[in-house]
Amino acid sequence: MKIISYNVNGIRAAIKKDLVGWVNSCNPDIICIQETKAQPDQVDLSEFEDLGFKYHYWHSAEKKGYSGVAILSKVEAISTKIGMEIDTYDCEGRTILCEFENFTLINTYFPSGTSGEERQKFKYQFLDDYFEYIAKLKENYKNLVVCGDFNICHKAIDIHNPERNKNTSGFQPAEREWVSKFINEGGFIDAFRKFDESPGKYSWWTYRAGARKKNLGWRIDYFMVQKEMENTLISSQLHNEAVHSDHCPVEIVLQ
Repeated sequence: MKIISYNVNGIRAAIKKDLVGWVNSCNPDIICIQETKAQPDQVDLSEFEDLGFKYHYWHSAEKKGYSGVAILSKVEAISTKIGMEIDTYDCEGRTILCEFENFTLINTYFPSGTSGEERQKFKYQFLDDYFEYIAKLKENYKNLVVCGDFNICHKAIDIHNPERNKNTSGFQPAEREWVSKFINEGGFIDAFRKFDESPGKYSWWTYRAGARKKNLGWRIDYFMVQKEMENTLISSQLHNEAVHSDHCPVEIVLQ
């Protein structure tokens, strides 16, 4: 089972950049998309359907052209859960859950705090509420696989200039501590770091100053897999060759 997580920064724009062709070459079973920036009726998914993605699950923001997540799957979900049942976040289309036979997939687009202090406070509140949301899910769902754009670099190895960015939103100490808490207290594994502990591995680059060509990036996109599933993890990688967005896709393969 190959699963891709990808912040496409607008699914309609990404499709125009041959997202479908790239998906065909990668051949995943499930695609988790963040920042769809679209309502389902605004997107022609017929080409994805031709590749076998017959099942579409959406959580769009109320605000047009903003945020939103979707899961495209070749396998039908047993059940779905749209949102966190907290209106403040759900109106922004932040998270969607699909329960499959052997695992439960949660696709989330975490808020960014880069636009100012008010949104940074919103982000911190989201982190607290999200931790509780995941904890409650464990009561009713098994084998959680949490993926998406966390908008946080966990460690110094995950960012190109840790000293210069130490107080920047996305790398603030409290944000980084939350990721550690999510892993250690929440009982998760950072799937990519299970297989690759080398530096210079990033999933997002600003469009400014040729940052991507210089590999001046941040690793803010993750698969967090519940520890009970560790033995089912076969591989994880970043697809730096995919250039449909300012992010690149993250992949895991489960046994």
